[in-house]
Amino acid sequence: MGTRIRQVPCPTDSAISGWLPGADLADAFAVDLTSADAARGIEALARSTLGHPAPWIRLLLSVRNTAMRPFGVKTSAQLQQQAESAGAEHIDFFRVIEKSGSEMVLGEDDRHLDFRASLLLRPARDGAGSELVATTVVRCHNLTGRAYLFAIAPFHRQVIRSNLTAAAGRGWR
Repeated sequence: MGTRIRQVPCPTDSAISGWLPGADLADAFAVDLTSADAARGIEALARSTLGHPAPWIRLLLSVRNTAMRPFGVKTSAQLQQQAESAGAEHIDFFRVIEKSGSEMVLGEDDRHLDFRASLLLRPARDGAGSELVATTVVRCHNLTGRAYLFAIAPFHRQVIRSNLTAAAGRGWR
């Protein structure tokens, strides 16, 4: 099975679907899974997708951290440290907000914006097999949030596609 990442409508069966009205950014991408991949479970799929970003993504995060620090935006290291200090489950710097047998929701609330990311394991739309859907929803609170979203938006979709492609290429390990 070739890995093909496709943009899909934001899933209404996701725990974050209530965030869609009024969102400043909302998108979703899906990848088909083999039955063996799906059997790994949502936690393994989420950790594989978000826990091993490519070097170019780490570089972008470094630029983001440096550029946004003067505006009071938390760095990825600060977010990870806060999650660890609070004893919260996290994947890399993403705090786990909620999880079920088929979905993991990650996110952060801050004074400039709130975001939620969902990784949802569900039956494929064509009824054959399963798919993993990565959804991101962002709500901005102020000019800093809108400026931040404007700055990262050109890279966001590439990052999601890259993470899904790399995880599938590793066999979701």
